[in-house]
Amino acid sequence: MRTNLNTLAVVRNLGILAHVDAGKTTVTERILYATGTTHRRGEVHDGTTVTDFDPQERDRGITIFAAAVSCAWDGHRINLIDTPGHVDFADEVERSLRVLDGAVAVFDAVAGVEPQSESVWRQADRHGVPRIAFVNKLDRAGADLDAAIASIRERLHPAPLVVQLPIGAEDGFSGVVDLVRMRSLIWGEGSDTAVEGPVPEELREEAYRRRRQLEETVAELHTGALEEFCAQSALSPQTLVAALRELTRSGEGVVVLCGSAYRNRGIEPLLDAVVSYLPSPLDVPAVRGTFEGTEQERVADSAAPFVALAFKVNATPTGRLTYLRVYSGTIEKGDAVWDAGARRTERIGRILRVQADRHARLDRAVAGDIVAVVGLKSARAGSTLCAPGAPIVLEPPGATEPVVSVAVEARTSTDADKLASALARLTEEDPSLVVRTDPETGQTVLSGMGELHLEIAAEKVRRAHGVEVNVGRPRVSYRETVGRGVTGLIFRHVKQDGGAGQFAHVVLDVEPLEDGFEFRSAVVGGRVPQEYVRAVEAGCRDALAEGPLGAHPVTGLRVTLTDGATHVKDSSDTAFRTAGRLGLREALRTCAMVLLEPVVEVTVTVPEDAVGGVLGDLAARRGRVSGSATRGGAAVVTATVPLAELFGYATRLRSRTQGRGTFTARPTGYTPAPAVTPVR
Repeated sequence: MRTNLNTLAVVRNLGILAHVDAGKTTVTERILYATGTTHRRGEVHDGTTVTDFDPQERDRGITIFAAAVSCAWDGHRINLIDTPGHVDFADEVERSLRVLDGAVAVFDAVAGVEPQSESVWRQADRHGVPRIAFVNKLDRAGADLDAAIASIRERLHPAPLVVQLPIGAEDGFSGVVDLVRMRSLIWGEGSDTAVEGPVPEELREEAYRRRRQLEETVAELHTGALEEFCAQSALSPQTLVAALRELTRSGEGVVVLCGSAYRNRGIEPLLDAVVSYLPSPLDVPAVRGTFEGTEQERVADSAAPFVALAFKVNATPTGRLTYLRVYSGTIEKGDAVWDAGARRTERIGRILRVQADRHARLDRAVAGDIVAVVGLKSARAGSTLCAPGAPIVLEPPGATEPVVSVAVEARTSTDADKLASALARLTEEDPSLVVRTDPETGQTVLSGMGELHLEIAAEKVRRAHGVEVNVGRPRVSYRETVGRGVTGLIFRHVKQDGGAGQFAHVVLDVEPLEDGFEFRSAVVGGRVPQEYVRAVEAGCRDALAEGPLGAHPVTGLRVTLTDGATHVKDSSDTAFRTAGRLGLREALRTCAMVLLEPVVEVTVTVPEDAVGGVLGDLAARRGRVSGSATRGGAAVVTATVPLAELFGYATRLRSRTQGRGTFTARPTGYTPAPAVTPVR
């Protein structure tokens, strides 16, 4: 047992999180290089990185798919997942965060906290994942560590615990002062290893001032550190490291480091911080699940019953790779495991240690491991795998509803079956993609998280599956809601066609609700038995699939069953479910309905001389500007814009700014659409 605990104590499962172009993949590459896992530094712009191995990632220069790698540092095993930074792939980040124990959040030293940085930070908050921050690109013109820290404090709200002071600025950035141990780390030109030395004379006063500031902040947050600080007016390095570790793991503070990943400066201290401050599988709470209504938990122990969560599936032509986080127990090749969701037994064919697109065979996987396995047929992202004799179901990662759809069809009739197979494989790999058949047109409709998401999916069908497809114009997913409700709507469902008939009588009130759907019963005297009340609720939920304005899903309403009647022979669950469905449909036709359209927060970065044209274009797209600022000589405009108005915006922005403008967007919900908006 002691060996197992010692092994788990030196494991770190972490992700790299950031806004697109903040440098996540470069940080990952430098970590692999610094740990000796690779022997040359891959570059995003050259398409030579380990984790961006997909042809589309190399062509576009962005991370699209979460990639797992493994390396060793200072006697520790680091399992690392490089996550996408583009908002269209937020679900990929969500599935990764579900299985991670810690994360490194990367920020651009010029831009600070950007929109997607904030989004992934909130995702990590929801999962309770401890983080440390790495302010990257300190060698860029306009880089400002203090401004980046201020944006972390203002937009993300943890207490920044800054443990480094840069040596040099912008192109002259050459190293850092370690404020914990009061030493300098300097990287010479062309050197991959830092030279340790005393704090430079010209920075000594500033370094001591910042060390004092760090001690005071830690003492305010940590009781043990406060006692030592009050007694000695200072904190020892040992006390400071222990307090930083506890504050990081509790989420009360975030340790902030800095550097330049591209120039390989600051990576070794970052790895030291990962080992010192982020938790091992032993430091996180036992995983909790349920089975047949009973809550259970599994501790991180290789001798305990096996349980793992599948968080990613790669459906390759040669077989399915299922990525697992093992929370408890041990599996070996050939073992039988229970898929708790599919309720069937599977057999482990092979176990692989993942290095992006390369794999090394393992004899077994134990608690704390992140591995891939071959041989599972039914497991999907979110499936729980466990020992057959100790069943448990873990909560799967949440899935976001798709907001953009396109019609897809094979260019030739002979490819129709291949297209169906390719789309099935796509949705198996990426649960945020949804395929359905339009009941009116018979078209195959592919829905996803954004224009880029669908464009990449279509390209994958072409490249990976050899199917040429025609793709229609993107369409957004509208919603319908109740603007003004109705009370006392009476609906009787009576059907008699020989034999037992159907009879159900319901009286419904419908009123607006801020979000979602709520059903309640106000029936008294047992006029509608409880089992029929549940059937009415199920029928009402069926009716939410299509609203009266344009057959869009309905949200934002409360339905109250106020009265009803039954027949001694002809009433049944089926009759009352039908009455609930048809009754709510009739009620919605009586209500004042409102069409909702998805909106996004757009952050546009442009040269200052192009701001006027950009503001005019946003106004023409029904955008509402919410803020503007100047960062590093560029103007940053934030606006809320209907998603339907953003199709083709990237091309328009480039032409207005001579290719110098960029933008990012993140979903913020739904707002009422103007009456002129087409609904089909």
